[in-house]
Amino acid sequence: MKLRPRDMPKTNLIAGVDEAGRGPLAGPVVAAAVILPARCAIEGLRDSKTIPPTERERLAEAIRARALSWSVQSAQVEEIDTLNILNATMLAMQRAVNSLLLQPGKVKVDGNQAPGLRCDIETIVGGDALEMPICAASVLAKVYRDALMVRMDRLYPGYGFAQHKGYATRFHLEALKERGVTALHRKSFLPVRQALQQKSLEFL
Repeated sequence: MKLRPRDMPKTNLIAGVDEAGRGPLAGPVVAAAVILPARCAIEGLRDSKTIPPTERERLAEAIRARALSWSVQSAQVEEIDTLNILNATMLAMQRAVNSLLLQPGKVKVDGNQAPGLRCDIETIVGGDALEMPICAASVLAKVYRDALMVRMDRLYPGYGFAQHKGYATRFHLEALKERGVTALHRKSFLPVRQALQQKSLEFL
């Protein structure tokens, strides 16, 4: 009988976990979990925020090719608005770890908060610049979410999602005021709530 991930025995494998997209006004929050081989070295791998987009793409391919196991999962806009962004981020991280084909004995998470998991957990502030598995997770999460927001730009033209990826740039805020709120927007975030209120007042 094939074991499901949660039924697998604990191992000495270590997974790095990180997220992308906690701050934007639109789109899901994405988390990745990566288990790298021992003493794995991938040239140029570091915190995804410091890597140019084309280099991130190259690194993502190398990570997926060399990882023992990797997973990218998300929490959708509706879950963010229902649970709040912190709890939705923890949910995305849980999904990423639980979706690994190999289950780790320990998980290292970037930051000072971690989801509930059935293994040892270590939180590391600045871990995306210190721990190779977390760096790898940071890159996979960022690359996946950026590509998703480029696709969303085609569904919701005029908001600039392909450029700002949902963050609160001046262009994005102006588009919210002029065009209104889409299904991709997080209605629990203040600028989006304000845009909704503005549209409501226009109909009074």
